[in-house]
Amino acid sequence: MNTDTIDGAATNFGGKVKEGIGTAMGDKTMQAEGKGEQWSGKTQKAFGDAKTSIDQTVRPLIDQARQFVKDRPYASAALGGVLGIALLNTLRGK
Repeated sequence: MNTDTIDGAATNFGGKVKEGIGTAMGDKTMQAEGKGEQWSGKTQKAFGDAKTSIDQTVRPLIDQARQFVKDRPYASAALGGVLGIALLNTLRGK
């Protein structure tokens, strides 16, 4: 869990409370603000969840690539060259 997930959940909860108070008081403006805060909180929480998911998925791949480069520098240079040539040929339309 990261701060975006926690902050988003807190904002969503605060929005629910504000909407409930607005409903109890008959204040349409407060209700609308509460719904807006809920939407904002849900969006921020989803962003935080996505960041966590990407970090858990991509981080090991990056670590493996770094270890490969460290263990096999010549093979890494050769692989980078082949990929570079393939990319250039693809961009040139060959």
